[in-house]
Amino acid sequence: MVTTSLSPIPTNASSTFSLSPLSPFSIYTSSSSSSSSSSSLSFQSSSHRHSSLGLHSNTHLRISCKSKGLKVSCSVSEPLKVMISGAPASGKGTQCELIVKKFGLVHISTGDLLRAEVSSGTEIGNKAKEYMNAGALVPDEIVTAMVKARLSREDVKEKGWLLDGYPRSVTQAQSLEKMKIRPDVYVVLDVPDETLIDRCVGRRLDPVTGKIYHLKSFPPETEEVRARVITRPDDTEEKVKSRLDIYKKNAEAISSTYSNIMKKIDGNRPKEVVFAEIESLLSQVQEDKEKKSKLEKSLLGSGSSSSSQDNWRGIPTRLNNIPHSREIRQYFYDDVLRATQNAINAGRTRLKVEINIPELNPEMDVYRIGTLMELVRVIALSFAEDGKRVKVCVQGSMGEGALAGMPLQLAGTRTILEFMDWGDYGAMGTFVNIGSIGAKEVDEKDDLFILVAPQNAVGNCIIDDLQAMTDAAGDRPVVLVNPRLKDLPGSSGIMQTMGRDKRLEYAASFELCYFLRLLYYAGTQYPIMGALRMSYPNRYELYKRVDEPSGKEKYVILSTFPERPSTDEVNDAFLGKSRNQSKKESGIWGFLSSIFA
Repeated sequence: MVTTSLSPIPTNASSTFSLSPLSPFSIYTSSSSSSSSSSSLSFQSSSHRHSSLGLHSNTHLRISCKSKGLKVSCSVSEPLKVMISGAPASGKGTQCELIVKKFGLVHISTGDLLRAEVSSGTEIGNKAKEYMNAGALVPDEIVTAMVKARLSREDVKEKGWLLDGYPRSVTQAQSLEKMKIRPDVYVVLDVPDETLIDRCVGRRLDPVTGKIYHLKSFPPETEEVRARVITRPDDTEEKVKSRLDIYKKNAEAISSTYSNIMKKIDGNRPKEVVFAEIESLLSQVQEDKEKKSKLEKSLLGSGSSSSSQDNWRGIPTRLNNIPHSREIRQYFYDDVLRATQNAINAGRTRLKVEINIPELNPEMDVYRIGTLMELVRVIALSFAEDGKRVKVCVQGSMGEGALAGMPLQLAGTRTILEFMDWGDYGAMGTFVNIGSIGAKEVDEKDDLFILVAPQNAVGNCIIDDLQAMTDAAGDRPVVLVNPRLKDLPGSSGIMQTMGRDKRLEYAASFELCYFLRLLYYAGTQYPIMGALRMSYPNRYELYKRVDEPSGKEKYVILSTFPERPSTDEVNDAFLGKSRNQSKKESGIWGFLSSIFA
């Protein structure tokens, strides 16, 4: 038997020497992986199955009755964070009032902030005033600084925030991302252009009271008021169309930043109906946050956090020795399984697993389809042992005629699954079944769906079948194992642009429950320089591989991140730079970073 050893994770790890930039997203086609029949790794594999945690948690809300309705406030440590966007006359202002009244969030509008800062004579306000007096737009950095300052106040930290109409540009959105300011949900009010134009053109202002009327839907109460109402200068059809064009361009530009948390609401309905949907959405988001918070506390209380759990003992060493030992493979299978169980027990239903150890990395010449099948089997049998009916799905042939085919990575996978050993108690055919990807594969009796490496092929896209399947599955969990859902060129060599934004938005809607990527120097596969790991519900952990004088190696933890770090943040950690220290991209690494960040 091959003996192996696993390095412990030190509590404090320093990075005092500099390395050339690393790329966790290297683009390469060849491998220089070391193959060896021996390994210095050794640990005992776990032979028992990990059953579902079976955690159930209810959302606790403090409800205080007031004459004007019920006000809901969060009892979790981190309150709701909401962004809302909508075109002029979409009803965004009305919905903001209703949201604040119901959920008690702090309403933050950049227009209100600018006026408040200017009237208060603050430093930021005085700078903004200079631009406003000159008739120029206030620069993004000033507006962002105001937003950041407002979000840092105690009332916002306690009650949560509703950011209204901001960000409006890619630059603003990226600035918020760099400051780790990200909402739980991005609400977009969707209203047809003709309705928006009608709402604006028919709008009238009472110059005496400041009240807004509409000639059709909300006419003035008396003839006296009707005689004095006026049309606002920016409510002409020409100006409204211009404002709509600007809004659409800005909204499209920032949609990719928030695609995985964006929820479109049909705003072309009565305000009560629109708010009912928004209220349901925000209540569900709050409930999910509550569940995750309780699960994290439960795991911490049971000693199952990422840094202290008994079953996680760090990154195994000698991972470039191929084939991996059975102990190493089982170690990772169990790690993925625990994360998947935690996420499903927390109520997550659209999940994905991304793990790229050499035997599971299709870009390397040591890729083994059998290792992927074993991982799928471990996950499926674990849930089957809990009484769940699991459907394991492999996409079939795509295209027609001479263009019919399937990705090479998946060739023969269904046959392998059918002939695998699924245990002695008859799980296959009863609790575990094999199917394809598509709505017709969803049976009423299925409890969980595991999709094996769904991916697009040149000239063919799996997204439509995948979306039809998840729609049919409803609130039942769907787990993608090593998906590859980026758009590929069509058979003509032209990118599949029709509906591309929608496809990317859908692909991004799946939440990572497990992530492990080995890090290499840019453009190489050897040696391994470190690893990035996340196991739900814990933070991302960045490790560095260190060679010891004895000839052995170990992985030491450099840093943790609440969200997936950018390539710049990974490099800064390896170079020992502060997270607040800016870094200028240059050369080929600057190019790669701009692609993969």
